[in-house]
Amino acid sequence: MLKNFIQRQLGLIFGYSENSLRRHLEACLGRPVSLVLTDNSASMLSGRIKDGVMLVRLHRMFLDADSAVIDEIVSMLRHRKGKMTLFRSFVRDNRDRLCKKAPQKISVKTTGRYYDLRELFDEINAEYFDGAIDAIITWGSKCSRYAVKRRTLGSYSGSTNIVRINPVLDKKTVPRYFVAFVVYHEMLHASIIVSDKVSSATSGNGRRRIVHSREFKKRERLFRDYQKAIAWEKRSSA
Repeated sequence: MLKNFIQRQLGLIFGYSENSLRRHLEACLGRPVSLVLTDNSASMLSGRIKDGVMLVRLHRMFLDADSAVIDEIVSMLRHRKGKMTLFRSFVRDNRDRLCKKAPQKISVKTTGRYYDLRELFDEINAEYFDGAIDAIITWGSKCSRYAVKRRTLGSYSGSTNIVRINPVLDKKTVPRYFVAFVVYHEMLHASIIVSDKVSSATSGNGRRRIVHSREFKKRERLFRDYQKAIAWEKRSSA
């Protein structure tokens, strides 16, 4: 408790060594402990007993945790339950220390058998967005029939700024204006900030993502072949 008090008052981090933390866990649990420190951000803490030894795997950043957090860890290892409020708070406060996955290499393919996405993107960008959209566009990977039935014809990722178009549209039987409409739809996502709306109908914190807002739908209708594209989609899915 003294170490915890000093840390709170002075903002100092004393920290454990691997051996001192292991010995502390052994003293608290009353049994031998095998401690393995990891950089695994998916599983911060795990523990099981084998042959009388508590096998503990713990993220190494907890070497710098205060005694209150360690007490929660001990309680979890001993009772296999608990709110772990301080544990989760420590993780949030130290999320910058979690190992991040290396960014995935992006494979960009704009030229299809029938349609060139770069050509469509540039035309639409100039006509509707004054050239302001700087997203990457690419044909996506081939989708299953199930995905196609659900009309996952395009997507936009704000985190990577990538527009992906389903290659099922790269067919002679699909009119160019419809492919252009799908591209326009996804570029519109890049242009409009996705809003949140408080809704009592939702669970959790009561916030629901509105992907197709009123503004989005209004601007979607500005596409010159909107009616024709919607009519073709209805006919093709009938």
